[in-house]
Amino acid sequence: MRFFPQAMEPPPFSQENGPVEVFGADRGVPILVVCDHASNNVPEDLNDLGLSTEALGRHIGWDIGAAVVARRLADRLGVTALLSRVSRLVIDCNRPLGHPTSIPRISDGTDIPGNATLTDREEKLRADAYFHPYHRAISHQLDRLDAQSAEATALVAIHSFTPAMNGSARPWHVGVLWNRDPRLAVPLIGALGAAGDLVVGDNQPYSGRDSNYTVDVHGEAFGRAHVSIEIRQDLIADDAGARQWGDRLAEILTPLLACPENKIRRIYKALPA
Repeated sequence: MRFFPQAMEPPPFSQENGPVEVFGADRGVPILVVCDHASNNVPEDLNDLGLSTEALGRHIGWDIGAAVVARRLADRLGVTALLSRVSRLVIDCNRPLGHPTSIPRISDGTDIPGNATLTDREEKLRADAYFHPYHRAISHQLDRLDAQSAEATALVAIHSFTPAMNGSARPWHVGVLWNRDPRLAVPLIGALGAAGDLVVGDNQPYSGRDSNYTVDVHGEAFGRAHVSIEIRQDLIADDAGARQWGDRLAEILTPLLACPENKIRRIYKALPA
């Protein structure tokens, strides 16, 4: 396995500690932070997917800075966080299996040789090794927290996005992704915008109505309050910037998560007008 420079490097991936990092494992506050693209680690048997160190260190390999933000946010909130320890190029834990970008053949113009000719069996082996354990871990933690509290557990997903994509600059400092449930997303957008120094995206640079697998499956489907947050990578590329964003999100999310409506289950069946 090869490791690449990153802020607060996660524990090494191995057979002993598995594909999921559990941060703050015994915390009982009914809020779970998740980070689907926390690492650019590639298991040794996949030979770096045929990519260079530089390529795997780019945004195509992981969400730069997101792991540091997720751990800092979890510490500030006093909650558990789960982080995937495998590169999104091995298998993307925030995509449904079978989706064209679940195991991408090309990413932002870069061919992924190790994914070019996979058989169905090889794809299944990756899902069994990395995708399913991650989502089972999320389900386990949510069940644990639900059992320990009369309140429904809220779910917060942390991501980051590249400042430019396909030659176009992205002006947003942070984006809030959501689908039907507005309970956390809408007031979070308002609170971030009220700071006055941020360009805030409402379902930008990605739409939560197109692809937001983890919070859809574990949050929306169960009526849990949830939100997915995207931070521009140049703002969190070093430890200091990432920790500042973890602090900033904690200050804003704390009163929102404390609202009674975010502590109950409610399933929204229609898109907001």
